[in-house]
Amino acid sequence: MISRHTLDLAVERAIITADQRDGIVSLATTPPPIPDSASTDEPMRLVGGGNDLFVTIGILLLFAGALFALQSYPGVTVPMTAAILGVFAWLVAEFVTRQKRMRLSSTVLGLGFIAAVTTLLGRYLETRYGLGAVENPIELAGLRPQAETYAAIFFGGTAVAAIVYFARFRVPIMAAVLALSFTGAAFFLATLYFYDGLANGQVLLPTIDQVPEVLSKALYIPLICGFVVFGVGLALDLHDRERFTVWSDCAFWLHVISAPLLVHPLFILATGQDVVFGEIEPGVTASVMLGILIVAFVYVALAIDRRSLLIPTLAYFGSLGIYYLVNSAANSTGIPPFALILLAIGALIIMFGAGWQNIRRLIVAPTLPTSLLKKLPPIRR
Repeated sequence: MISRHTLDLAVERAIITADQRDGIVSLATTPPPIPDSASTDEPMRLVGGGNDLFVTIGILLLFAGALFALQSYPGVTVPMTAAILGVFAWLVAEFVTRQKRMRLSSTVLGLGFIAAVTTLLGRYLETRYGLGAVENPIELAGLRPQAETYAAIFFGGTAVAAIVYFARFRVPIMAAVLALSFTGAAFFLATLYFYDGLANGQVLLPTIDQVPEVLSKALYIPLICGFVVFGVGLALDLHDRERFTVWSDCAFWLHVISAPLLVHPLFILATGQDVVFGEIEPGVTASVMLGILIVAFVYVALAIDRRSLLIPTLAYFGSLGIYYLVNSAANSTGIPPFALILLAIGALIIMFGAGWQNIRRLIVAPTLPTSLLKKLPPIRR
């Protein structure tokens, strides 16, 4: 960048005028304008372009070849293969991520590194604590005293690996890995707690009638974790309203994770469906509750300007409706309630795709106070 002294010297030598100098200084100190694409659409920084996609395909082929090559050697064990591929992914990321900042390639490398770490942790638990020798559920129940240790090693090790990788490479999807690690640990420990309440210190398995009771109580844990993950994502969004930094990309993945964590428990609680063994056959009342949930998620997604929260939600409800329709098509008479839900979901997706910001302006702007609107992502014209 040309210094102010050089510009002053250029004015003295009549290379440029004083007005030209002031114009250059003003241009250099003015923040860049918001790109046009950001003014109408949610930023999607998942793919950096055609070259990024091209390199991603090369990475997949490279690691597939390395995996098959390592498996062809009799002396190479699974932990050795995972360790070699994990180190290899880190080294490739030093070039692809640290220097070239290729987005999709960096995401694939990050997931590959985490897969290698989880494989190593799983194999360690199998060999160190004898999990690989378990042959029946009773023997598995006998390992209950060490269960907290297993969870700490597996979920804690995965979380630490995600933190270290993010600290080095700033890959946003590590936020999702971290959220899943904490949620998995919380759900696992909660299930153990409710299991202990049934087993009373004995080495036994829950009966068929007790399994839904255990899981229905543990179902609150993903719901609580979903709210926590959503809250962290929202805090990152409020920290970066214009969505220029990596923290906004982390918020994207946190919303993707929080949506299914919230939707499934809320659906079960709102419609009264059986957690494990019940058929998904909601009637009119359940469909009304389902519609209320959809409206609530749509409004929240509009308010925070995050389709990444809405897409998993609609995909969950849509797949649920399709499942019900396929199973009841032979015996149904008239229009099933879930058919109307599917029609509403399809119409919402098309409508939102055609005018997301206009819908935000019509629905969110009149219903929220100005003080809150100033903290949320701006409503674009």
